[in-house]
Amino acid sequence: MALKVKCGIVVFPGSNCDHDVYYVLKRVLGQEAVFLWHQETSLQECELVVLPGGFSYGDYLRAGSMAAHSPIMAAVRRHAEAGGRVLGICNGFQMLLEAGLLPGAMRRNRNLRFLSVDVHLRVERNDLVYSSGYRRGDVLCMPIAHAEGNYVDSDEALDELERAGQVVFRYVDADGSVAAAANLNGSKRSIAGVCNGDGNVLGLMPHPERCAEDLLGNGDGLALLAGAVQAGGARVGRLAAAAGG
Repeated sequence: MALKVKCGIVVFPGSNCDHDVYYVLKRVLGQEAVFLWHQETSLQECELVVLPGGFSYGDYLRAGSMAAHSPIMAAVRRHAEAGGRVLGICNGFQMLLEAGLLPGAMRRNRNLRFLSVDVHLRVERNDLVYSSGYRRGDVLCMPIAHAEGNYVDSDEALDELERAGQVVFRYVDADGSVAAAANLNGSKRSIAGVCNGDGNVLGLMPHPERCAEDLLGNGDGLALLAGAVQAGGARVGRLAAAAGG
């Protein structure tokens, strides 16, 4: 029997995608999954930590800004810095940005409206555990549901992000072409998801947990979550290279 990965889904006041992530990890992928309350200070030895979507603390101040200072985030930071896997989805991505665990920031969507629609993403890297189930250049369909998904940073920082290969997903047309019309929230360089330099922390605005079963009409997100629970995948990128992996 394959080894199971213990997965922790952090629950904040206002989270609303926590049970969706739990269902996919526990019921669809057969992993061990637990909920971690935001006031806890331990990750209960979880190997994968997921910061789910929702409206943590009502998105007061900025989306994810208050959640980034929750007690459990100190443990999340230690886990990430030790090479542990951390996945931030939508509001969870915003938290990772606010906590400084990923580069960049989020603004309100270009049209200043909440967007809830399917979008197309192009896989820019498939050498991370999260993206290993795809091929580079694959075009995926995933839903977005956010008001602050306009990813921004300075031109210099974005140039470095591109050089370092930290852009993992990009908004594109159905044929895989970058186009303004496909970048609904106005993100700089059509960026939909980024990782840290070591590749163990990933944030993306689209919701893979909402498209992880054919029953839902789309299973494009399942490979991302399946990759996240690969045994032995806690250390990737530069950490693995440094260890000769």
